[in-house]
Amino acid sequence: MEMINLDYPSILKYINKYVVKGRTESAAFLIWYLESYYRLDSIDAIDSVCDQNGDKGVDGIYINDLNGTIDIFQTKISQSNSKTIGDTVLKEFAGTLSQFESVEKLQDLIDSGGSAQVVSLVKRLGLITKLGQYKIKGIFLSNIELDANGAAFLNNHQQIEFIGKSKLENTFISPSRDIPSNLRADFDISSINSSTYHVTTDTLAVIAPIRASELVGMPGISNQSIFAYNVRGPLGKTNVNRDIVKSIKDRDAHKKFPLFHNGITIVTDKVTTSEDKLTIENFYVVNGCQSLTALFDNKSSLTDDLRILTKFIQVPVGSDLSKTITEYSNNQNGVKLRDFKSNNPIQVRLQNEFISNYKDQFFFEIKRGEEYGKDLVAISNEAAGIYLMAFDLKEPWSTPRKYQVFDEKHSDIFARPEVTAHRVVMLHLIDEIISEKIDDTNNQLVAKYNLTKFAIMYMLRQIIDSDDIKETLLNEPQKFVYDKSDRFKFVRIISSIVDDIIVDFNGEMDTLGEDFDYRSKLRDETWVKKLSNEIVGSYIKMVKRGRIKSFQEEWL
Repeated sequence: MEMINLDYPSILKYINKYVVKGRTESAAFLIWYLESYYRLDSIDAIDSVCDQNGDKGVDGIYINDLNGTIDIFQTKISQSNSKTIGDTVLKEFAGTLSQFESVEKLQDLIDSGGSAQVVSLVKRLGLITKLGQYKIKGIFLSNIELDANGAAFLNNHQQIEFIGKSKLENTFISPSRDIPSNLRADFDISSINSSTYHVTTDTLAVIAPIRASELVGMPGISNQSIFAYNVRGPLGKTNVNRDIVKSIKDRDAHKKFPLFHNGITIVTDKVTTSEDKLTIENFYVVNGCQSLTALFDNKSSLTDDLRILTKFIQVPVGSDLSKTITEYSNNQNGVKLRDFKSNNPIQVRLQNEFISNYKDQFFFEIKRGEEYGKDLVAISNEAAGIYLMAFDLKEPWSTPRKYQVFDEKHSDIFARPEVTAHRVVMLHLIDEIISEKIDDTNNQLVAKYNLTKFAIMYMLRQIIDSDDIKETLLNEPQKFVYDKSDRFKFVRIISSIVDDIIVDFNGEMDTLGEDFDYRSKLRDETWVKKLSNEIVGSYIKMVKRGRIKSFQEEWL
């Protein structure tokens, strides 16, 4: 298992990918934390953070629906490993939190905050309407530890939680697949019946309802090392996890827990049973990460009545059979909206079109875990849906709501005669071009924000709409992407247009300054349309004046 070191400068190797011009190291630290520990995706993590200093003492805000809290973050990276956090900065943080005590105080923060990013963040999250529904919780995050004065202060201020170096290092989820070694766990089975199934002399499975209070005592849960081979870590605020936590907190439901819970599977080098005890040695959890993590986080609510149906499989760790069990168990992922559409005729048709037209080049993935040739370029239907939302539906501001692709917008996106394999390939190529050139954007905060890419795709669509080639390109994309030589030409022309868009895009961004609220703006339909009109209008003028060639002229 990988051990992390958050001493300075070692911490930089974890947060460097988030450090860009215009963002402080503390902000990058918080983004890394939100992705690594809160399990947020990149956009949600960035959306929750104020990139620069001077934001009324607030470095980030996250609405924690699962816990019913508004989490207010303050972060501090220390370059001196001998320093500690005392009560002075915590007192200042308590003062920061007082700004969220009431609607009146929060409104005062908004009114007096000027252009501070925290003001935009508060507005975007609609915090004023949520104050009565959620509790305010302060989280102070640092790569050093708390001293005695700091600890004494927090004893009288339960509203603030301190997360320091040791907690971060001890609870980090390792990305490696190292198997924990020299582990042992004992379970009391004196009052229950267990079932043993022998496959061979050395290979067997024991099934028993084990007390949750004993399961959470297994080593490796806090730092997730026990889940080394589980393909999913804790998924955070999912409906399933909310239901698990709800059941844990409902003591009347504890005896019934095995009736509606799927159980946990543990692979172990050795399992032995006696009349009253079951012992395992060297083990890892194949299925049950979500449940065990929820149980571990809610240990205070556990009773002896809460048992989990647990399957212990004895096979040599690292053997082929162990790998097979791990692989098959990890393939049994939770069902998503996308999975329900995998056999939809619309999706099957598109996949068949790919096979007919791009068999040796592209693969259209409509089902998670599908196998395809190693030389093929895979395009997922989820990615295709996002492309179509930005380009065809002309709604780049809606692309963060990915669930819509397979929910209420599925028909609008895919159920159209013009949505063919050729169109998806065309949009995939456009996405690759924009992704390659997006770093030419002067403001790197904007460049690294995923919505920017789709805003540029939307602007490209506006330019195509103004070109004489529009009808042919939109109705017969195969003429531009099916043949490899035509595809090369198409990529060259689109690349040139994207270059021009980014030049004007940079000009517009430069007038706004580095600290403008790009996250809110790129979600604002009116703002994106206005920006697009200005950039596209400038491009059209250049074409009409003969300074640059139109797509039609370049193609012919």
